[in-house]
Amino acid sequence: MATNDTGNSGGIGATETSFAIAEQLKLKEQTGVSELADQLDLSKSTVHNHLQTLRQLGYVVKEDGQYRLGLQFLGLGDRARQRHDLYHVAKPETDSLVEAVGERAQVMVEENAVGIYIYQSLADQAVRTDSHIGTVVDLHATAVGKAYLAHLPGAHLERILDQAELGEQTPNTLTDRETLRAELDEIADRGYAFNDEERTVGMRAVGAPILSDDDRVLGGISVSGPTTRMNGSWYREEIPDMVTQSARVIGIKATYS
Repeated sequence: MATNDTGNSGGIGATETSFAIAEQLKLKEQTGVSELADQLDLSKSTVHNHLQTLRQLGYVVKEDGQYRLGLQFLGLGDRARQRHDLYHVAKPETDSLVEAVGERAQVMVEENAVGIYIYQSLADQAVRTDSHIGTVVDLHATAVGKAYLAHLPGAHLERILDQAELGEQTPNTLTDRETLRAELDEIADRGYAFNDEERTVGMRAVGAPILSDDDRVLGGISVSGPTTRMNGSWYREEIPDMVTQSARVIGIKATYS
């Protein structure tokens, strides 16, 4: 994100700087003023001023000269998630799906042309990656995102594709718009999507859209796991059946709850 070296001055630039600092802190256990200034191409005084403001508000903690995110952000994130109806109906069904497949499952909604995981459940043997509740993902690089896109009305799909950056995350990521559209047509026909190492090398996933009774796309659900276990008919047939069934149950509950 581009930022303006605006110190504590008012306006959009200062707000962008504060959020850019928070985003950098999210990526690290803790860090110092100099490192943040170098990463964001800002002066040390600007970074220091913003950190002090965030610290006074309780959103940043300083320990031994290093800064980290404060737990105050938990309240904001949990409140945002709790207000999303899909979270409440999807949680128990997602947990049941994880028990059945023994991997990891996540529920995604779209906001501002990206996917956001509002819930994630992991089995004991599940492989942990960089994804977690609150992770923002590119729709074109995930099974759950492609399943979501494939079931959107044409005009809505075009608006999202116009906003999205089809960046390459692995050699398998679909970055050509026409190739992606062709795959979305196939996904719409069969009802679920595959992710074959398109976001993370060594990981595969199966995703399905969560639809209301009038076929509005509410979000999506997916199961992901390592290629060593996600293969053969288990990956191509059995998991898709379970994921699509869970998506249907969540859609029904979301419609009538």
